[in-house]
Amino acid sequence: MSAERREGAIPEHYRITPRRVSFDWHETPLHWIPDEPTATHVINVLHLLLPAGERWFVKVFKEALPLVTDPVLLKDVKGFMGQEATHSVQHAHALDHLAAQRLDTAAYTRHVDFLFDKLLGERPPFGAPIPTQEWLRFRLSLIAAIEQFTAVLGDWVLHAEALDRAGSDPIMLDLLRWHGAEEVEHRAVAFDMYQHCGGEGLPRYARRVEGMVVVAPVLLWLWGWGASYLIRHDPQLAGRLRYSLREHNRAVRHGLLPSWKELGAAIPRYFRRSYHPSQEGSLRKAVEYLATSPAARAAAGAVGRAALG
Repeated sequence: MSAERREGAIPEHYRITPRRVSFDWHETPLHWIPDEPTATHVINVLHLLLPAGERWFVKVFKEALPLVTDPVLLKDVKGFMGQEATHSVQHAHALDHLAAQRLDTAAYTRHVDFLFDKLLGERPPFGAPIPTQEWLRFRLSLIAAIEQFTAVLGDWVLHAEALDRAGSDPIMLDLLRWHGAEEVEHRAVAFDMYQHCGGEGLPRYARRVEGMVVVAPVLLWLWGWGASYLIRHDPQLAGRLRYSLREHNRAVRHGLLPSWKELGAAIPRYFRRSYHPSQEGSLRKAVEYLATSPAARAAAGAVGRAALG
């Protein structure tokens, strides 16, 4: 049992609940980390990937729901789906905010849409002769691997005090930390869903490894491409800057981006046969942030007022 649970503040089974948050982007500048366009846009890649990606999570989980026989897992999965649907919507609004500041991302996001809607859709692409059950299990393994990284990123942003010291826009920070906290909240659900639906024994483990082997390089490629795209099309930079590892690593040294070591170390942990994502991050830290998040508090207040009404 974890220290968080032994101390009694976190219930034995933590309930995963969607929060219907909203954010006002009118005062958020394009470079929301002042004088740090590279760090800003490396993080902004989230807005490029997550609207389509998290809609896809929900679609795949809907396909798999009839396979779930554990009532506790079923509740967790439905909570996860609700949270992911909200994440998708809010990052889409952030994407609209970029467009309103003359940073059009459609040329990039259409490729992301194609990846999730066509290549990873309900049927295997190009008529590949993959059995329906195996195709579903493979896509569940991809989601579990992606959620390994979102849990690590979520925990990182909850602890990234350098973003505050840099004068980052408070609305964007709240979006990132609300999202990060919910990723830590549901860090184990996609893994548990895969374990429940992914078969038994060595084939299930091998497919889990395969999922990470596919996800890690594709995410790295998408992120590098996305950061390059955003910097190249940033109207305020007007072509004066390009994405570079030198600038990226400088931002890492200043604590404005997660380190390569933090991200890379998540992979061998995931490969351990005994691994479980409940080992990632701090649920206590996530719960503490959600109790103070302006957007989460406003959403809770709206729910309370609606109940009283």
